[in-house]
Amino acid sequence: MESVTRPEQRRAGTAARPGSHAAAGGLAMAFAAALVGFAVSRVSPLLSPVLVAILLGVVAANAVRLDAWRPGLDLAGKRVLRIGIVLLGLQLSLGAIASLGFGVVVLAIAVVALGVPFGLWCGKRLGIGPTQSLLTACGFSICGAAAVAAAAGVSDARDEEVATSVALVVVFGTLMIPLVALFAALGLDDHTAGVFAGASVHEVAQVVAAGGLVGQGALAVAVVVKLARVLMLAPLMTVVAVRRRRAMGKAESGSATLPPLVPLFVVGFVAAVVVRSVVPIPNSVLDGAKMLQSLLLAAAMFALGTGVTAKAMRAAGAAPFAQAVLCTVLVTALGLGGALLVG
Repeated sequence: MESVTRPEQRRAGTAARPGSHAAAGGLAMAFAAALVGFAVSRVSPLLSPVLVAILLGVVAANAVRLDAWRPGLDLAGKRVLRIGIVLLGLQLSLGAIASLGFGVVVLAIAVVALGVPFGLWCGKRLGIGPTQSLLTACGFSICGAAAVAAAAGVSDARDEEVATSVALVVVFGTLMIPLVALFAALGLDDHTAGVFAGASVHEVAQVVAAGGLVGQGALAVAVVVKLARVLMLAPLMTVVAVRRRRAMGKAESGSATLPPLVPLFVVGFVAAVVVRSVVPIPNSVLDGAKMLQSLLLAAAMFALGTGVTAKAMRAAGAAPFAQAVLCTVLVTALGLGGALLVG
């Protein structure tokens, strides 16, 4: 009996160890890419750690096979990302958002409230699946790749759908950076340019880059306007989770597990916003939380970037690109028109 169980134990242990090594190796790879992103951003401040990490992930995915590291990369792209989103809430102060004025707050809400349904409508017209349409609509209307991943977490999206939407956010959001600077050069003042950037550019990091090109005055406004859009992540993800719960409940065969009514990371995000708004937190703590949040999000974005392969993009076809163009046009029009109106 002993001679039988020992080899089995050895085989079980051998089978368990590679999985743990792969998870640790994948996580280490993601955080190493994040640190490279920080190093690059110090040399070139317009290149944020998050953007660099995504690009590194894309390069890695198309240069080498990453199957052995996939368990750790999946962990980074899901759990690490959700922790980063929770910490993102500490950047949001309800008082700072209210100080923008009623018109700017309404604009930020309108971009999300109109952008997401429009993106879903475009996706349906173009023959894109509802989950893919949702990911792209959320990414372009709220906060880029973080919103894509958050929507994926409550909609059971496939990895290739997430990768496609992340790639589109990177491409079109990056194109928005010089566009904001161009409009500013054509006569927008710093405040109006900042509102435009915050209301229309996809990623928080891309907003920082666009605002920085215009000037410090525009940058300060752009970040707060963008964070007002980020705040819409909580109610929208809750709505998506509730709709999916209802759909699963109607089709449930008795074995399926219903998703939570409110995703845990959304609860954490809202709690962080409340804490930041009512508790006097030292600047040193906020700075440390912001750095940790940037590190976590950069590591997660590297993991998501590793899903963006040339093969996957060819398989996605032209329809998602068309949806991305239409979503960008709408969000840009809303952002510019709103900025001129309230700026």
